[in-house]
Amino acid sequence: QVQLVESGGGLVQTGGSLRLSCAASGRTFSRDAMGWFRQAPGNEREFVAAISWSGNTLYADSVKGRFTISRDNAKNTVYLQMNSLKPEDTAVYYCAADEDIYSIYKNEGRYWGQGTQVTVSS
Repeated sequence: QVQLVESGGGLVQTGGSLRLSCAASGRTFSRDAMGWFRQAPGNEREFVAAISWSGNTLYADSVKGRFTISRDNAKNTVYLQMNSLKPEDTAVYYCAADEDIYSIYKNEGRYWGQGTQVTVSS
């Protein structure tokens, strides 16, 4: 059974940092793209960042220069380093995986985690 489990969320002040992790199990994802989405209350789920199996990355304009996505294929894990956090970054953050990075970008990822809450206080 394929599972994606996010961790690392929490409460942080404006300007602070958090690092989210997404551990995949059930099969190897070393040849898959992985990514992050977020959903704030009352809003649709929105793309944050994605990384291909070879390390190519995509970012939403709202997080460019502040967030960095990376992966450790040996650990079947993808990370999201979030710096200079703002109250508008408050959301549930979801991990996604798919063979195609553009499927993730289009919110059509095949596998999804359950999410981890990130709250940024002003």
